[in-house]
Amino acid sequence: MNTHLSILSEVKAGNYRVLARTLTLVENGIEPADSILRSLDSKTDVPVVGITGPPGAGKSTLVNAITNHFAAEGKRIAILAIDPTSPFNFGSLLGDRIRMAGQFNNPNVFIRSLATRGALGGISAKTIEMVDVLRAANFDLIIVETVGVGQSEVEIAGLADKTIVVLVPESGDEVQHIKSGLMEIAGCFVINKADREGADTFANNLKKIVHQGVKTIPILKTVADKNIGIDELCKWIIKPELFDHNRKAFLFTEKAWKLIQHQKMQHIDKKRLREKIQAALKKDNFNIYRFADKFGNG
Repeated sequence: MNTHLSILSEVKAGNYRVLARTLTLVENGIEPADSILRSLDSKTDVPVVGITGPPGAGKSTLVNAITNHFAAEGKRIAILAIDPTSPFNFGSLLGDRIRMAGQFNNPNVFIRSLATRGALGGISAKTIEMVDVLRAANFDLIIVETVGVGQSEVEIAGLADKTIVVLVPESGDEVQHIKSGLMEIAGCFVINKADREGADTFANNLKKIVHQGVKTIPILKTVADKNIGIDELCKWIIKPELFDHNRKAFLFTEKAWKLIQHQKMQHIDKKRLREKIQAALKKDNFNIYRFADKFGNG
């Protein structure tokens, strides 16, 4: 039996140690990662829920509460926490994982952190690959948690079947400038820390903005650290979506775009690029567009 197929059968059987090792192979592009990815069934229907929002919105606490809810029902949950900071800045990463510490001994929960290493927008081709490996591992639910900075909220839509945007009552000013892109991708807005002052006013303002759109987006209030509002949110998570062929094609287009982009860029060595630029700058007729044409084709 081929190595990659025996690894995959262990992953499907729920062997967490093999799953963790497989994710490391895929993350670092070590063989047989390519063969494993090319043997996956891309049409598996394991639901992937994206959770995004600004730093400090309490996403990890919310993920923890959602996980407790489903794990208590005997469901198997995988969590991929994306940290957009550099791999040398472990502060926020460790903070998040300490909040999730109770889950590490739970046999129904698998947690993995991924530092995006400066990938634009926080969702890299690696994230897509790792989620697809998790999809093969017989989980009932996969949660992808990412810090909402810049593009990443919009990009998570290409990865998740449902996206939850977490805000707090103090996000009031941000919401006035909420990007239309965020409206497009939000399946649900969660106002966390809803026991704070101004939560109701904020919820009403958000409703007004949301209802200007074409679709109705639910707005739920939670206090994750007290487990308030979690049952209602979990009902929304497992509620079947109306099957939308267009949305499915959109999701796969986004994924394919990212993967092709990643493959096309793989051969470009940034150090060599800088050396060539330094040499080219010494010439009087330097033009960045002609340079890029030549370098890209060479």
